Amino acid sequence: MPASSPPQISNAAARHLFLDRHGLATPLRGTTSVEDVNSTIKSLGFVQVDSINTVARAHHMILASRLPGYKESHLKRLLEKNRQLFEHWTHDASVIPADFFPHWRLRFDRDREKLIGRWRNWRQNGFEAKFNEVLQQVSDHGPVSSSTVGEGEKRSNGGWWNWHPSKTALEFLWRTGALSVCHRQGFQKIYDLTERVVLDEHRNTRFETSETIEWANRAALDRLGFATSGELAAFWDLITPAEAKTWCERKLATGEILEVLIECADGAVRKCFAAPETLDTLDNLPEPPSRVRILSPFDPALRDRKRAERLFGFHYRIEVFVPEPKRQYGYYVFPVLESDKLIGRIDMKAHRSEDRLHVKAFWPEKGTRMGKGRIAKLESEIGRMARFSGCSSVTFERDWLRTS
Repeated sequence: MPASSPPQISNAAARHLFLDRHGLATPLRGTTSVEDVNSTIKSLGFVQVDSINTVARAHHMILASRLPGYKESHLKRLLEKNRQLFEHWTHDASVIPADFFPHWRLRFDRDREKLIGRWRNWRQNGFEAKFNEVLQQVSDHGPVSSSTVGEGEKRSNGGWWNWHPSKTALEFLWRTGALSVCHRQGFQKIYDLTERVVLDEHRNTRFETSETIEWANRAALDRLGFATSGELAAFWDLITPAEAKTWCERKLATGEILEVLIECADGAVRKCFAAPETLDTLDNLPEPPSRVRILSPFDPALRDRKRAERLFGFHYRIEVFVPEPKRQYGYYVFPVLESDKLIGRIDMKAHRSEDRLHVKAFWPEKGTRMGKGRIAKLESEIGRMARFSGCSSVTFERDWLRTS
């Protein structure tokens, strides 16, 4: 008897599932508390931190796109006072629920091996002594930043040693878990001993490598809804692709996950894995609200550019590092979501000294008609972003609506 083919999930259902798991299928209404912010970050898994402040920094925009009353002070309180979050690496610098800290010990250990391997002669070159010196300084005198250590030190050539040695020591000690970011001044990281930053209940919990691999795969699949083994490994960037592949093979054999076929925006079909119970939710997924939302380029729903392109047919590349004459759109262009479709991208900037948000251009996606109703929704969201960025007015380039 021939084996039955994997169940197929339509493109519309896949988009709805993905947006629901990423907190973008819920209407923006009501008030927002600190606990709402904490719950949202835990549901997403992490929120990427980025320094660019064209309108607002990425971490704040990500949360504001999901929480109507979000304030930057909410995140500051969770990170610096309540210690319900910690800052470290996923695929990039991120704020992460403190509950997950014990699993990051696997990353600390692996980063230590990787970095020591990169500096083959680290003991002979005095690296180890510098790391111990900086750690002792923090222990004796309290929090430091890269600007308060290493005064007068020369920078070396290549790799991390474009930094001065004490800055390198700070980064190594943070990456390997001895130090933690206790707060930021502006956007500069301030480091302290991990034992003085991370709560004992999280710091004293230990997991075996196998337990962290199990958690990382399961938690990633819960948040993605469906994924390849490579996408599971990349979600936290905590485990290897080989570990994720082995986990999928084992769970597939026991029936704990199953293969599904995901219909892409172009009609192609891609094989992924999903939990069996996920299929039971497809008929009851919420319809994403028809409102327009302007998203950060680093929004979790867009972090995996290739996945977003397969699901939504939306090709997006950030052009920060592209020379201006070669940019197709602009330095820092924001994707625009309406319901379950990415309908365009917008180039805008907060000129806070002039108390205005300036819109340079909006480019609708091919096939997106910009009628009066859609323009009104877009302008309403632009106004919301202006208020969030601290500007009381909005100005537009004369040809801002690029419909031709």
